[in-house]
Amino acid sequence: MNATMFSALAPILMLSLTAIVLMIQASIKRDQSVAWVITGVGFLLTLWSASYARDFTQPVTILLQVDHWSLFFTSLILIASLVTLVLSKDKFSSEGERKEEYYLLLVLSVLGAVVLIQSSHMVSLLLGMELMGVALYAMIAFPERGQLPLEAAVKYLVLSACASAMLLYGFALIYAATGELSYAGIGTRAAVAYAENPMLVMAGSAMVIAGIGFKLSVAPFHMWTPDVYEGAPTPVTGFLATVSKGAVFVALTRFYIDGSLYQFGDLNTALAALAIVSMLVGNWLALRQENIKRLLAYSSIAHFGYLLVVLIALTYIDAGLVNQSITFYLTAYIVTTLAAFTVVSMVAGEDTAKQNIGAFAGLFWHRPLEASALTVAMLSLAGIPLTAGFMAKFFVITVGIQSGLWGLLAVLVVGSAIAIYYYLRIIFAMTKSAESSGNSANWQEKIVALALMISILVLGSWPQPFIAYAGLL
Repeated sequence: MNATMFSALAPILMLSLTAIVLMIQASIKRDQSVAWVITGVGFLLTLWSASYARDFTQPVTILLQVDHWSLFFTSLILIASLVTLVLSKDKFSSEGERKEEYYLLLVLSVLGAVVLIQSSHMVSLLLGMELMGVALYAMIAFPERGQLPLEAAVKYLVLSACASAMLLYGFALIYAATGELSYAGIGTRAAVAYAENPMLVMAGSAMVIAGIGFKLSVAPFHMWTPDVYEGAPTPVTGFLATVSKGAVFVALTRFYIDGSLYQFGDLNTALAALAIVSMLVGNWLALRQENIKRLLAYSSIAHFGYLLVVLIALTYIDAGLVNQSITFYLTAYIVTTLAAFTVVSMVAGEDTAKQNIGAFAGLFWHRPLEASALTVAMLSLAGIPLTAGFMAKFFVITVGIQSGLWGLLAVLVVGSAIAIYYYLRIIFAMTKSAESSGNSANWQEKIVALALMISILVLGSWPQPFIAYAGLL
């Protein structure tokens, strides 16, 4: 490796250095405030290093591909991680001497997500996915009090381990068929390997789709999602819903494009089936939820079903438009979901009873900032005009029309129509007259909620600058 490669790896190196500093700090003097500051400074320096690395984009060995697209998503998940850090500041004040480790786990999970985003090889993909996942197991179970976090962590651990084993075995079968593990290498060998041994390629591909499907929680691999969302601490739930899932989908997109997997009709059919089931099941089951975190869990299943439509369209349209659509949709989804979980954290905290939709009654009259931010987030998730979610769905529908995916678009419209009801149900609950309830929020959380709300409205009402920027990635 030369100096330019080290410059390209600046975000990964900075996150690794932050983790080392946190370990040294914990061994010298355990102090939550110091650990929080070190983590925040580390994330800010990593955000700067992602900008610095744009002048050194290149493949770094066969394992990583540092380009403008991966650096953009690196910056995006760092911003999401900073939001998680702000929300986590006062969440574990009663957890004895264990609170410093939480920040180390957060840094390690973000490091895994960055590796996953920049991966161009099966080895780096699995390494990034497991580094992110193992840290998440502990983050979900971090609170000592209550059974729900431990239950959620065990469910996620067991099912995630099964998915990882399936993913690894799928990689092994693909390697046996193609003799390659890099995305590009698999792409050049896949057609010949499929002609020679179709069953081996199909079995390997099915296992890989199932493993990645679990990480994205698309139906029917979604069984862990509502319980983990409900049981995990609210900042961790927001992190899981945005950073973890976003990084996995970016990795899937790169694999799908670099490996030219869109040329295989059977694979597109499988993804179309996952998309249809996810859009219908996610939205239908969300109708039955009273807990807002479980509702957002099923909502996320539907949203990644929408995103799969864009991947399927790769067969028919240019990859540049697909990249642009995925970039806008993931950005809108991450910003909107963070806004929703920020308000849930501010209002309900970790009290399960306060997370019920009915507990948000009267929020408009007693806490207008939080109510406004949650309203904008719900409207965006529903795809209402002048919000980021509307433009995101507009991109998906445009791509679907250009590709002639009329069946998938029909399901998308039906799913979106169902979703409007349960999103508006939350807004309606906040307008009811009720006594003031909920936890008090600090000024940092209020600033985060305001900034996210403004970002959603700006992306929805003045999207042209970001669309132009996304087209250059």
